[in-house]
Amino acid sequence: MNNSNQKNFEYLPSVQQVLETLVDDTASIKQAYLTVLVREELETLRRRIRSARFAPKSRQQVLAIIKDNVQAQIRELVATPIKRVINATGVVLHTGLGRAPLGERSLQYLMNIASGYLNLEFDLESGKRGERLDLTNSYLRLLTGAESSAIVNNNAAAVMISLNSLANRKEVIVSRGELIEIGGSFRLPDVMKKSGAKMVEVGTTNRTHLGDYENAISPKTGAILIAHTSNYRVEGFTAKPPESDIIDLAHKNNIPVIMDLGSGALIPTGDMGLPEEPPVSAAVNTDFDVITFSGDKLLGGPQAGLIVGKSPYIKKNPQKLADAGNALR
Repeated sequence: MNNSNQKNFEYLPSVQQVLETLVDDTASIKQAYLTVLVREELETLRRRIRSARFAPKSRQQVLAIIKDNVQAQIRELVATPIKRVINATGVVLHTGLGRAPLGERSLQYLMNIASGYLNLEFDLESGKRGERLDLTNSYLRLLTGAESSAIVNNNAAAVMISLNSLANRKEVIVSRGELIEIGGSFRLPDVMKKSGAKMVEVGTTNRTHLGDYENAISPKTGAILIAHTSNYRVEGFTAKPPESDIIDLAHKNNIPVIMDLGSGALIPTGDMGLPEEPPVSAAVNTDFDVITFSGDKLLGGPQAGLIVGKSPYIKKNPQKLADAGNALR
C-alpha cells in the first residue's frame, strides 16, 4: 500500500463522529441498529480505498457520503416492504403476487381471532392439551370425503412428508412425463431425494404404459407417485394408463399410491367456465391412498400444504409425521 493510499484512510471518521451527524434519525431507528449500519458503511469505504476505487478529498466528504447512504437504508427499513399492487399479468393465481387474495370474511375472522389468545392446541372441555389438526379434520373430511388429514407449510412439504413417511429408504415409482417443476424451483426429483426415497422412473416423457409400472415393482417398492401436471400439457403421440388401473395394480401388491394434485380444487372448475382441474374429492373416490395439494391457490387460503387420505397412511409412523409437521408448518 503506497503512502497516498494510506493517507486516504485518515479521512475516515470514527463511528461516533458519524452518529453525531445522524442524531435526528434515532427517532426512526434505535441507535444500536444505527451503529451497525454506520460500521457497515465504513467497512465498505475501507474496502474501496484499499482497492484504489475511492480516493476521498476530505473528511466532510466522507461524512456526507456515509450519512446519505445510511439515511437511504433507514428509509428503506422503516418503509412498509409489502404494498398493494394491481395484477395485470394475466395470471390470476400469480405466485409472485401472493397467489389468491384472502376473502373479506376470512380476513375479518382472522383479525378477530388472532388478535388474542386462542385454543390452537388446547381442549376447552377437558382442560388438557389438544392437537391442532383436530380443528381441521372434520372440515376436510366433509369437503373431500377423506378419512384423515394433516396440514403443513406448503405442498412441497406435503409431498416430502408423505414420501418420507411411506417410502423412506424405499423406491418410489413415477412416470417420466410427471417429473414436474413449478415456480420457485420446486422440482419433484429434488423433493423425492430429500424425502429419503429413491426415485424409479418409468416410461418416457410422452408415453407410459401400465406394464412399465408393473415391471418396476419390486420388494423395495414403497409407493407409486402420480403427479398432476397442472402447468403444462403433453400432447400428440401420448399414452398413459387410467389412474384406477395403476391403483388396482399397486393395491394388488400392497403398495400405496400418492397423488400430488398441486393447486387442488374442492369443486369442479369446469362448472364455472374454467379449465378442468380434478377435484380432491374425485381423487379420494378414485381410491388414492394419500393426496397432497396447496391451500393457497385454487382453495384461496393462506400458504399451506394439505395431506388427505386413508387413516392408516396419514397416521403411519405418527412420530415422524408429527416431528416433520412441526418443523414444516
